[in-house]
Amino acid sequence: MSRLTAALAAGVLALTCWSPAAAANREDGDTRVLSLVPAPGLPAYVHVHTNGRVYAGSYIDSGSSAPSRVFEWRADGTLLRSWTVPGQRLGEDHGVQVANQTHDGRLVLLETSTASVLTLDVRTGRLRRVVRFPDGAVPNYVTWGPGGAMFVTDYAEGVIWKVPHGSRTPRRWFASPALTGVAEFGTTGIRYRPGRHDLLITQQTVSDGGTLPTNGALYRLPVGEHGRPGRIETLWTSQPGDLPDGFGIGRSGHVYVALAGLSNQLVELTATGDEVQRYGTALTGDNGSPIPFDTPCSATFLGPSVLVANQSAVAGDATHQAILDVHVGEPGRAPYLPRRAGF
Repeated sequence: MSRLTAALAAGVLALTCWSPAAAANREDGDTRVLSLVPAPGLPAYVHVHTNGRVYAGSYIDSGSSAPSRVFEWRADGTLLRSWTVPGQRLGEDHGVQVANQTHDGRLVLLETSTASVLTLDVRTGRLRRVVRFPDGAVPNYVTWGPGGAMFVTDYAEGVIWKVPHGSRTPRRWFASPALTGVAEFGTTGIRYRPGRHDLLITQQTVSDGGTLPTNGALYRLPVGEHGRPGRIETLWTSQPGDLPDGFGIGRSGHVYVALAGLSNQLVELTATGDEVQRYGTALTGDNGSPIPFDTPCSATFLGPSVLVANQSAVAGDATHQAILDVHVGEPGRAPYLPRRAGF
């Protein structure tokens, strides 16, 4: 462990004790380090489980033969366990994202080298492959929807996949030029809003001619009767190079989107897509904590904070690969988890 890593680790112990009383004394935007992410690092999404624990996986490029791992922390940032993911194609880009969970508590993992959905039983450590996508697909984010169906974004194909409850076969549910990215920067986050009967979807770059191709977007896609998709609508257009990624939804309905591109920020939007504020200094990612935003990839609520997976995808700085805790002053809405959420 380097001196810098040791210093940051020591800082983590001092910064990660969370309680309602401590949260009440934090100002909006106060950012702290929840935990560093051990090797192989490169977290892409943070999942807050109904058991109160926090999970994240690791993405690795083809230059490393190390298998991906899934990590488990307590809510105060204490690392508890990890699991190594078997069956990956280690000579290719390979990664695992803890994308969601089933109603009975198994983690839902997306594995990129085999384009698969896995489940991980955190009680037994058992991993199962439950869904396989066609060649060329890059499953990216997951949400449960009406009837226990699973909807999955595809970073490469410009498609929303649907896996009906009880099925292990994905089908192309929605495709649009709006979901076609530029230079492989495609479709990212997705969340079902049961009260509005719609999906919110983030797109890193847009190549349908409606805006500059370097701009991203937040879309609204209604889910109609019998689960049919409606007409896609743009709620917000990002600044050039923002690369909107994963997001969380606050109790107010505001949407907090991680910007994984040049801006290195977290942006807060109203439910209708008006920009409220940005957290962190553009470009540098400075946020007042020991670790700046460096390819922030997701935003997941834990109490009145948003947990941000800091990937450092370009710089590859292991001391920046961490989970950051950004106080936003409101609790979040739990992701939709129907009783039929499972396989």
